[in-house]
Amino acid sequence: MTGGGDCPGLNAVIRAIVRKAERHYGDSVIGFLDGWRGVLEGEFIELDVASMRGTLPRGGTVLGTSRMSPRMREDGVEHVRAAVESAGADALIVIGGEGTLSAGAGVNDAGAAKVVGVPKTIDNDIGLTEQTFGFDTAVGIATAAIDRLHTTAESHDRVMVVEVMGRHVGHIATWAGIAGGATLTLIPEEPFDIEAAVEAIARRHQRGRWASIVVVAEGARPKEGTMALPEPEIDEFGHVRLGGIGHAVAAEIEARTGYDTRVTVLGHIQRGGTPSAFDRVLCSWYGVAAIDAVHDGDWGSMVAYQGGEMVRVRLADAVAELKPVSPALYDVAKTFFP
Repeated sequence: MTGGGDCPGLNAVIRAIVRKAERHYGDSVIGFLDGWRGVLEGEFIELDVASMRGTLPRGGTVLGTSRMSPRMREDGVEHVRAAVESAGADALIVIGGEGTLSAGAGVNDAGAAKVVGVPKTIDNDIGLTEQTFGFDTAVGIATAAIDRLHTTAESHDRVMVVEVMGRHVGHIATWAGIAGGATLTLIPEEPFDIEAAVEAIARRHQRGRWASIVVVAEGARPKEGTMALPEPEIDEFGHVRLGGIGHAVAAEIEARTGYDTRVTVLGHIQRGGTPSAFDRVLCSWYGVAAIDAVHDGDWGSMVAYQGGEMVRVRLADAVAELKPVSPALYDVAKTFFP
């Protein structure tokens, strides 16, 4: 099953699982539809090598996904147990981010299903793995957008604010900011001082560099008392609905400097489309490692990429806390700030 937000490479993981399961182990594979919703309601389809042909470069997920979780129902775990038993499934490979994998750890610990996890998030915030699939693709998309914005910013002597994904961590912003030659990069891990940001842009302007690119992660927040923000909305799943920080930062820059400032919110563009070559390889490796973990009976584990190798870690440990941007890497980004 694939849960949470979609990202490039999901189909490549499914394809790899099915390929080795069928051709090497002689397994039959089913896919639950729309994440935990399909598991809770017992909706699934059969998967085989033939049905997965052509899906390696295809974005999204052929199984569909949702934000549903067993935790949203009082008897959710029992529904999972019943659905898995009714389907005749021996194990459940859960492909998802922190929320989806946390639910998988709970299901495994409750004995409702034998679970192996695969980390999936373009935010790259799952612990104990160096890189999650989809991240490389998202950074590439963001960097390409920044490259294009440089030329239009320079043509009009503008400040361009680019808002990228990153709810609680700023991996996409940091990597794309460095790769795209951003003037400033604002991330959730380090609350920003809007006045310091404005002064940096002004210094650049005074040196004759009129155009500036400011990359902002959607979860970036100002230091307390330095800039007013509206109260965030809460979605139907209890998550804070982020976004809009780019417009707020742009308004402050223009008001305080008088420089023409525009905003580009990349949003779901970062999620869509074909995965990069690196992500296709990483996904294939994750998928093969996951089905191997199933056949080793390593329940409650998550396959993880560490030191150029695939290893296994405890699923509960991997989701215990989010992985922040390395201070050393953010210091690299700061080297190029004005």
